[in-house]
Amino acid sequence: MGELICPGRDRHDLIGGDLAGLTAVVRAASPDAVVSCVGALGGSDEHLVRANTLVAAKLLGAVAEAAPGARLVRLGSAGEYGVVPAGQAVAEDDRLEPVGAYGVSHVAGTRLFALAGAVSLRVFNPIGAGQPAENVLGRALQRIREAQQTGSSEITLGPLGAYRDFVDVRDVASMIRAVVTAAEVPSRIYNCGSGRAVTVRDAVGLLAAQAGWSGAIHEAGTGPQRSAAVNWIQADISRAAAELGWHPAYDLAASIKSMWAAG
Repeated sequence: MGELICPGRDRHDLIGGDLAGLTAVVRAASPDAVVSCVGALGGSDEHLVRANTLVAAKLLGAVAEAAPGARLVRLGSAGEYGVVPAGQAVAEDDRLEPVGAYGVSHVAGTRLFALAGAVSLRVFNPIGAGQPAENVLGRALQRIREAQQTGSSEITLGPLGAYRDFVDVRDVASMIRAVVTAAEVPSRIYNCGSGRAVTVRDAVGLLAAQAGWSGAIHEAGTGPQRSAAVNWIQADISRAAAELGWHPAYDLAASIKSMWAAG
């Protein structure tokens, strides 16, 4: 593979910047492939649309103008599926029923990319080094560390009973590589998950065990709007296996270990 170029926000703000500025950045790089990892998990409906939909539209325009032969890939979200029947592994062509602006904004971005012949990866619940505190395992890590530092014997999180499909960030990276380097990419949308659903409670328990912390974990309040109504999600990853030869390499325990070591 050639050089990997990662323009920072100091060069161009994808969410706030204009199309002309983005086109100039793409033209200067003259890329063979463009991968968009930009997006927002929270904020107003307007902000979510700007970050998850309009960025996709601007990228399509910039790449068409400045690098028309480049392969274009964006990271979408499992939130595009919304409510899924318990026990069902959701596939790329299944019905979409997003429950709020977050999922809707990603559905729109994915649809724009598909119409343009570009690729979207519906990433499920990414986990690993650098886990942000704006998702539940990142918050759990932060609070366990604080409890260890203060000697507290308890922490409080939101509800932990939902089932989630946690996928290692290293596996997300390997899927991106597979899509970028494949001679042909037959489909426009791929699920990127582990193919296994576990309760968030079990994942937090693994994190506490990895930390060597045995305090009480209380559950109170409600979860974030983007996922509170979704009690079950699990990826059907057979399309990526069949068409890209991609399989996840890291299980949840390995992901938790990596997350704690870097946290």
